[in-house]
Amino acid sequence: MRRIIPSAILFLFVVTGFSQPAGNDESIIRSIADRIVQNTTWDFIDRSNGEILKKITEDNYSPSVQIRSPYNTWNYWNGVLNIAMIDFAAFFNEPEYKQWAEKNYAFAFDNVAVFQEHYKPFMNKWSYPFGQYIVTQELDDCGAMGAGLIEVYREVQREDYKAYLNKAAEHILTRQERLEDGTLVRSGPHRFTLWADDLYMGIAFLSRMGALTGDPEYFDDAAFQVIQFTHYLCNPCTQLYYHGYYSDINQQNVAHWGRCNGWVMMAQADLLELLPENHPQRDTLLEIFLRQVIGISRYQDQTGLWHQLIDKSDSYLESSCSAMFIYSIARAVNNGWIPESYGSIARQGWKGLKAKIRDDGQVEDICIGTGMEDNLVFYYERPAQLNDIHGLGAILLAGVEMLKLNRNLH
Repeated sequence: MRRIIPSAILFLFVVTGFSQPAGNDESIIRSIADRIVQNTTWDFIDRSNGEILKKITEDNYSPSVQIRSPYNTWNYWNGVLNIAMIDFAAFFNEPEYKQWAEKNYAFAFDNVAVFQEHYKPFMNKWSYPFGQYIVTQELDDCGAMGAGLIEVYREVQREDYKAYLNKAAEHILTRQERLEDGTLVRSGPHRFTLWADDLYMGIAFLSRMGALTGDPEYFDDAAFQVIQFTHYLCNPCTQLYYHGYYSDINQQNVAHWGRCNGWVMMAQADLLELLPENHPQRDTLLEIFLRQVIGISRYQDQTGLWHQLIDKSDSYLESSCSAMFIYSIARAVNNGWIPESYGSIARQGWKGLKAKIRDDGQVEDICIGTGMEDNLVFYYERPAQLNDIHGLGAILLAGVEMLKLNRNLH
């Protein structure tokens, strides 16, 4: 029997704002996506003379040539942004946003060869055009960008895309440094160091590669990494993750940094979305995920946001980690991995995050790129910048997932 909602109660729902104004949320996230699209140029600039170049050849290459738009670079943050644009396009059924991501990858693959020919080991991979593509030393060189490429490759099956995906898979499975027990690590700052960030950089790729190829090895390794990273990095009392673990001295880093905890949660959401329902570790992974959700929920600020240092309320409220938590929790509720009641955490978070988004689509208080240090002051003092690219992909993902959550609620 259909329940009839009395008109007085319906009026209260509308007046009090209990019903989320979906159109308003849509316009907010559209302002971010559209601003990115409008400010992407797909070309190069010669810093020595200001000349704009559409394609790089041996004839016009110069060491002073740089990619003009920050959205075209081969960096992990753009991998997340490409994934977010594809997700945005799918939700709204507007393929131009997916085409934006496709054009990004074509731009890289069509121009990288000349830069690769001129790259020297002493050059900085972060500032050299497509440097992380060329070097492929660590997970953040190939993991997130490779994950975005998998999404593109589903429809644009270029042979050079396939070759890169195989190269990235080989790197992660066989060449990336690991502890003796198989846990993925980096060579610095200690030899060897687990970075919480790397759970996303590895799993974003491994989970999608497993889905693309049907090879269970990718899923098995991804599930193993979640369990291992939790073992080494998770504080069992708070369920917060430390930024790193130094295997040479058997010691964890000092900081429960916000964004690294966000990377951990997003990694698990990616894996749970694609992991076969009958995978033997699925129940264990669901338990780990829920424990982290409960852990970070205990440190949610009254604004709905989370702090740069999650357990330090005197550190600033930070937008990128907040977006990552909002996205992951909303996605988990939407998929039925955790009870619907936890959706209230995401809704309060989204309410706070929207206050950080300006009318022109720029987002306030995103922490800049951050290394690893052994003092909390380093994390306290990391600048929070307007529209820093490290958070834009996660914020778009959060916005779309919140539209889904509120649609399901209604």
